[in-house]
Amino acid sequence: MFVVESPIGPLGVAVEGDVVVGVRFGARPGDTADHPAAVQLAAYFAGELTDFTVPVELRGGSEFERAVWAEIARIPYGEMVTYGAIATALGDPGAARAVGTACNHNPVPVIVPCHRVVGAGGKMVGFGGGLERKRKLLELEAAVALTRAWG
Repeated sequence: MFVVESPIGPLGVAVEGDVVVGVRFGARPGDTADHPAAVQLAAYFAGELTDFTVPVELRGGSEFERAVWAEIARIPYGEMVTYGAIATALGDPGAARAVGTACNHNPVPVIVPCHRVVGAGGKMVGFGGGLERKRKLLELEAAVALTRAWG
């Protein structure tokens, strides 16, 4: 595991070879690395990267959680989707809370962007890293998206 400093605090990144297998908020200071994941995370936080290409392996989780993570991975940069919309996309419109639980179990937050999932009406609810981190990630993406769209 290595640490990536970021505007939302230090992130602990677990890898096996080139593959990212975990990201943790609030990591203790530790070793840094010149790993592709560290480079891409730094570029993301600098507003220079909108799509991660580093290989990721989503370990664990139920079949439902894995389906939620797959849906989350498809949410475009700078956009938001509701928990209910993901539940509906998975064929169970009443499973919004279960989607929230699956988001909380996401082993690779930021790279698999669970911060882009919001409550009904765009309400800021729930995030394993805390709502302040979620807000900062969404603000970063919104600012970059606007700059790219409007120059």
